[in-house]
Amino acid sequence: MGRFSDILNNNTSQHSAAIKPATIVEEGPEALIEVVEVPVVETPPLKERRAVQDEQQELNEKFLETRIHLHGRLLDEIDLMHLEDLDEIEMQRSISIVLRDLIEKENLQLNRQEFNTLVNGIIDEMTGLGPLEQLLKDDKVSDILINTHRQVYVEQGGELELSPVRFASEGHLMRIINRIVSTVGRRVDESQPMADARLLDGSRVNVAIAPIAVDGPLVSIRKFSKTPFTLDKLVEFNAVPDVVAQFLWAACKARVTILISGGTGSGKTTLLNALSQSISHKERLITIEDAAELQLQQPHVARMETRPPNIEGRGEVRQRELVKNALRMRPDRVILGEVRGEEAFDMLQAMNTGHEGSMATLHANTPRDALTRLEQMVAMGDLKITPEAIAGQIASAVGIIIQAQRLSDGQRKITSVSEITGMEGSIIQMQEIFNYTRTGTGPNHEVIGEFRATGIRPHCLPEIITRSIPLPEGLFEPKVLPTGKISEQSIRDRLG
Repeated sequence: MGRFSDILNNNTSQHSAAIKPATIVEEGPEALIEVVEVPVVETPPLKERRAVQDEQQELNEKFLETRIHLHGRLLDEIDLMHLEDLDEIEMQRSISIVLRDLIEKENLQLNRQEFNTLVNGIIDEMTGLGPLEQLLKDDKVSDILINTHRQVYVEQGGELELSPVRFASEGHLMRIINRIVSTVGRRVDESQPMADARLLDGSRVNVAIAPIAVDGPLVSIRKFSKTPFTLDKLVEFNAVPDVVAQFLWAACKARVTILISGGTGSGKTTLLNALSQSISHKERLITIEDAAELQLQQPHVARMETRPPNIEGRGEVRQRELVKNALRMRPDRVILGEVRGEEAFDMLQAMNTGHEGSMATLHANTPRDALTRLEQMVAMGDLKITPEAIAGQIASAVGIIIQAQRLSDGQRKITSVSEITGMEGSIIQMQEIFNYTRTGTGPNHEVIGEFRATGIRPHCLPEIITRSIPLPEGLFEPKVLPTGKISEQSIRDRLG
């Protein structure tokens, strides 16, 4: 491995005003390295700036190599069992002492900021997820997309951008991947190159490696807010109008079965988490997911997740078995994180046998497409049921379909609230109660639109009224709905 000091010295000879060798000025783990002031210089021409950027990129890569190299040396110097008993400050102090000696032996020249960055990076390598830790701690980042060890993209504010974070090698990235999947009892290797997992904070992880990932490991991480979203927050972010949020709150509280439809990254799980706030704390909820990620806001929640087969191809537990088992556990509501296959039939059975108010999500582009997908998934179970019988099961089980969508500018909106009203022949009948209509494009290419009430009164309204759940007057009159921050009155009504 090339020494980081060589790169620094080369850079020093060309830009002696910018970088100078750092020196150790006092003993102890505190204030180990002298800070060197960098003089202000005039902005160079574009060609020179690009050369500096390329040089800085090389420095970053060498710095990463140095960190990995020192990490390996530290493993020989430090008792890891002893470190586990230390708190964060004591661990940092212990690593700083040993690292300072290693830096002197390696003849590296670093200023205080570089030293502290190196210490924190090595701690992340030893106890966390290495380069990913800084992205996981950044609340502005919602998705982390790793395209081999050379390229990491992040989503911020609904837009993707290239991150400066890199991995030293493919082996470095694979070590982080194995650390993630092993935490939840899963594995990823050549015989099983794909895996779903979750981080300790509930973030969802998908991994694909060779031979299906051609150029190198691919990792997708969907981060979730440490504080679960509420309907009030969705109103503040203009994802849904206040009055529509109140209707959804009332429908969920009145035990109307809800299906949330949408594309990848449209906010289905966030919406399901928000709707769960309306469920009584006296009810028992059972959640079933491929990788547990729901953040329901009730005290009585029993969570289950599927299990992949072991190396011998045995021991797999599918969603269908979990749904069947959930019905023996005295649930008031069953909540499926995502319906993907033949478990759809068992879900419909649960919704039709005294578990009203259950909820699920699935991938579809429109409410009508969601019904079609549901019919197809039931048919995947090879059950001897006619299409008309399947449609009848869906019509009697599902009450409301909420369509979530991620718009072209990154905004996430609820674009439709539709109600299933029954059957006409072999066709499931549906009526739209609210919708979002795009009306134009703003100067910064943002989507401009408006929420509208169609003027149709839902069939579930009598049940909501019977349960004395308040709703705004004139809610279902045909009109453009106001948007903006939630009103204090609606909060009092909802909490009341």
